[in-house]
Amino acid sequence: MRDVHHFINGKQVVGTSGRFGDIYNPNTGEVQARVQLATEAELGAAVDSARAAFLGWSTTNPQRRARVMFEFKRLLEANINELAELLSSEHGKVVADSKGDVQRGIDVVEFACGIPHLQKGEYTEGAGPGIDVYSMRQPLGVVAGITPFNFPAMIPCWMSAVAIACGNTFILKPSEKDPSVPLRLAELMLEAGAPAGVLNCVHGDKVSVDAILTHPDIKAVSFVGSSDIAQYVYSLGTSHGKRVQAMGGAKNHGIIMPDCNMEQAVKDIVGAAYGSAGERCMALPVAVTVGKKTGDEFVERMLDAARTLKVGISTDTDAHYGPVVSAAHKAKVESYIQMGVDEGADLLMDGRGHTLQGHENGFFIGPSLFDNVKPHMQSYKEEIFGPVLQVVRAETLKEAAALASDHQYGNGCAIFTSNGRAAREFAAQVNVGMVGVNVPIPVPVSYHTFGGWKRSAFGDTNQHGPEGVRFWTKIKTVTQRWPEGDEIGDQAFIIPTMG
Repeated sequence: MRDVHHFINGKQVVGTSGRFGDIYNPNTGEVQARVQLATEAELGAAVDSARAAFLGWSTTNPQRRARVMFEFKRLLEANINELAELLSSEHGKVVADSKGDVQRGIDVVEFACGIPHLQKGEYTEGAGPGIDVYSMRQPLGVVAGITPFNFPAMIPCWMSAVAIACGNTFILKPSEKDPSVPLRLAELMLEAGAPAGVLNCVHGDKVSVDAILTHPDIKAVSFVGSSDIAQYVYSLGTSHGKRVQAMGGAKNHGIIMPDCNMEQAVKDIVGAAYGSAGERCMALPVAVTVGKKTGDEFVERMLDAARTLKVGISTDTDAHYGPVVSAAHKAKVESYIQMGVDEGADLLMDGRGHTLQGHENGFFIGPSLFDNVKPHMQSYKEEIFGPVLQVVRAETLKEAAALASDHQYGNGCAIFTSNGRAAREFAAQVNVGMVGVNVPIPVPVSYHTFGGWKRSAFGDTNQHGPEGVRFWTKIKTVTQRWPEGDEIGDQAFIIPTMG
């Protein structure tokens, strides 16, 4: 059976812990490989490698670092088919979705190619008599990223590309469920010209996570995962003096207004709710309809649209989505469907028990649709992370907006309307981090920034974009004066003023 190794100091390293995680083929339910789970010593070896590489990499001029990013981008584009197929084989999402996963990662690498400009500081000439002031953004040192299973190409690129472009060296701890693509990213970064040790990939479980969060030489950690773990990562990492950004779960709402283009709204939401089997933190699993007529029409049309969806194996080019990532996750999603039934919501379409001929043991779940979901229901309060759409009915936009604003999660939401004023006011006032106006999945482009509010994010900086550059650097400000000759005079004892 194939083993997935660590990547430390520019080469694959066989683990010594004797502990392994199973890597499944979600289409068949069979174990197809094993991933080695690192010891603290192996994590330490990766840190040592990154620390040794930091001095040379951090003093490489930004233009040369950018050239490595350009070559990394080229290699990702040249290998996108291989990466997508490998990703689909372990995650289960259809290949078209996997290509999108890789492409969104490439977009952030492309943004990082602009690091000579992005990392520039500021300069003020003549801030005082003969005094100039300037600032510089310097890398932090050895930094780390802990990434989830649902985007094994995009999110590692979100973190590592900007961090490395800024001059840091990086430890990547990907999900043990689908670790092969992150390993290939590390190999391609080396091939692109980054020195050995600049990007290391260490696989593991809580042992590795805790080792990252407590290691004294790791200066910053970025995390994406569930909210409970995000809060744990933030608390433990910051208590050990680290800069931490920890992105958590989500329960994004789509507000369906009476004046929306209903045909387009249904088309958008069916993809946003069920695409990638709902395993996206920016999925749209809640539709809030405003008014009875709007709700009735939306539910009728959504039922028709959901019935046309084809669930297939990840290599089926006609499939709308594939299996979920594991048997445990399938059981969890199905338990939430039962919870909704027990709580009194109307289950109009039940995706449990979905099987494919020849793939009876695969981790498939058909599309599920609930109507008349109530805000007090636990199945509404929690993140399901599967192909389940819940419809909540509201009478007014104010009531609908309050549902999104008051929910424990605040990653994103969307409004579907033809009223510009209503959309503008909604976008300004709703209490979430990312808003879509007639856009169902408002993930910002790479040169803006990604991040939610409330229990969807811990820490005060976002992923990628200018916020990413700020997270992965520290600012130093220099105030300088060059006196003439050797005469310093009494001003040596006076704090310079800028008057």
